[in-house]
Amino acid sequence: MKQNIALLTGGFSGEAVISYKSVITINNNLNRELFNVYIIDIKKDGWWYDMPDGRKVEIDKNDFSLHLDNQKIIFDAVFIGMHGTPGEDGKLQGYFDILKIPYTGCDAATSSLTFNKRYAVAVAGMAGIAVANSILLIKKNFKSPDEIVKSLKFPVFIKPNNGGSSIGMSKVNEPSDELGLAIEKAFKEDDQVLVEEMISGREFTVGVFKSEGEIIVLPLTEVSAHSDKDFFDFEAKYHGKSDEVTPAIVDESIAEKIRDAAGKVYTVFNCGGVVRIDFIYNEADGKPYMLEVNTVPGQSEASIIPQQVRAMGWDLQEFYTKLIQECLVKIQ
Repeated sequence: MKQNIALLTGGFSGEAVISYKSVITINNNLNRELFNVYIIDIKKDGWWYDMPDGRKVEIDKNDFSLHLDNQKIIFDAVFIGMHGTPGEDGKLQGYFDILKIPYTGCDAATSSLTFNKRYAVAVAGMAGIAVANSILLIKKNFKSPDEIVKSLKFPVFIKPNNGGSSIGMSKVNEPSDELGLAIEKAFKEDDQVLVEEMISGREFTVGVFKSEGEIIVLPLTEVSAHSDKDFFDFEAKYHGKSDEVTPAIVDESIAEKIRDAAGKVYTVFNCGGVVRIDFIYNEADGKPYMLEVNTVPGQSEASIIPQQVRAMGWDLQEFYTKLIQECLVKIQ
């Protein structure tokens, strides 16, 4: 008997546009011999299923069910394809935990923790994972950039503390008026802003997932922004302003250090499903520095996780089936 899968997209943040791209790939690669798939678009004005005949049917949030004509659809599992709030920050995960509905990805606690970049690097640092020096600015308590100038070495990155996709991110090379403008830009996206010292080196990103209880590290991707981009921002990620090499061309000794760090991060944060972890490898220190953990990584055809899955020799249908099967095991 086929299982009913709710495939979530949308969201309440600017990252919804990325969610709609991801859900196309996921939907096209879910095995219809195993699953009945219902795409649920979660917006501030409601949670909707678009019928093939054009009707919009709202989800019953009391039990996350769907009433189609005279039929009540109960979902066996939820595939979370939503970036940003409320699908990546633990809010929906907590809701599904209460309803005892299994879902792909990390649990509520891990999702909430990793969504907060400052808390994530603090936990990683305490676990012995290399991270950059940083400070957290709280909007209601922030007075001036002086504390940054005194505390950190430049260049620094300024970015919203909660969220992903590098929206609102800036690089500031030296103390100047540009620092205040960058902070103001980031505060437009979030009430908390992370200021982080730049680590020089090569940027790598790697997907990690669990299948049948085994942690599997996908092939590495090396990421570099085009010469007209100073760093890997939103435009570089999604508007073709970066180069991505999968699998990365890198010495095995370096690759092994990054894979080991990625597996350790996955374990330390008690991750589930597939996550993507970003690193900078600093040649002088001979070690990878963790930048952040993305618990709902992009799944568009051009996204890094699909690249890495194919580089491993799998197809996406097999991969997504494994993710759903793993989340079903967790609830048993």
